[in-house]
Amino acid sequence: MTPGESVTNQIARRSKSNLAFALSTLSRTRKRDMMTFYAFCRVVDDIGDEDIASVEERRKMLQEWRDGLLHGFPHPDDLQSEIAELPKRYPIDRAMMAEIIDGVASDLDHRFYETQEEVLAYCYKVACVVGLVSIEIFGYTNPACKDYAVALGYALQLTNIIRDVGEDARNGRIYLPLEDLRRFHVTERQILEGRPPASFEALMEHQYQKAMHYYAEAERLLPEEDRHRMLAAEMMAQVYSEILQKIRKHRFQVFGRRIGLSKLRKFAILGAYTARGFMRAV
Repeated sequence: MTPGESVTNQIARRSKSNLAFALSTLSRTRKRDMMTFYAFCRVVDDIGDEDIASVEERRKMLQEWRDGLLHGFPHPDDLQSEIAELPKRYPIDRAMMAEIIDGVASDLDHRFYETQEEVLAYCYKVACVVGLVSIEIFGYTNPACKDYAVALGYALQLTNIIRDVGEDARNGRIYLPLEDLRRFHVTERQILEGRPPASFEALMEHQYQKAMHYYAEAERLLPEEDRHRMLAAEMMAQVYSEILQKIRKHRFQVFGRRIGLSKLRKFAILGAYTARGFMRAV
């Protein structure tokens, strides 16, 4: 840890998140505040995902975060103090941030989802609401940006689900709708044991088409007058859609090494979007 480094910067430095990379397009103040929000998301997600404590202890930790957001932290640490300031600077509903915690907490109880509607309800809490908070920090003028944030949230989270099938299976979880598994004659055991049948590729192509629908919907819904304010979000869409295309190119080989973009490709995307923002500003 670097002396004097803030907790948000510590978390960003340890993480290789594509979101942290995309935030390079923001002004200093908005980047600082997005990093605070991002650090909050990382911390609560880690509580839900990692076996750092028993389920009951993790549920208690998440409830303490939830209560602190809604009613104030009795003895806030640095991150809690920083996150409590965001609703004072932006029109962010504290209940929305609490909804993110509710989504993370659902991972403690739900390891399978029967229908696509159930999967989307989960995605809304852990991704769409993140987008709705983020656009308040980015700044926007057209309320249609909220619909854009929701559609992009679905696209990004569905991409995560596709990319992480193997990792989630090793943790005893399946986020693909069980109704789709039955439709394509794939069993839960085959997923959990990492031995997918030949029909798995068709199952994943079906998931791919769902995600691509939401990328197209997000692009359609983004108001032109706010496009320059959404550069970070658009970078995320570009990075994740390219990851999705790469996964498809590799015929959905998601049980081995995680598929991603090279740092060089990410820098190329950053450069392209930075140039786009400069051209809009002149």
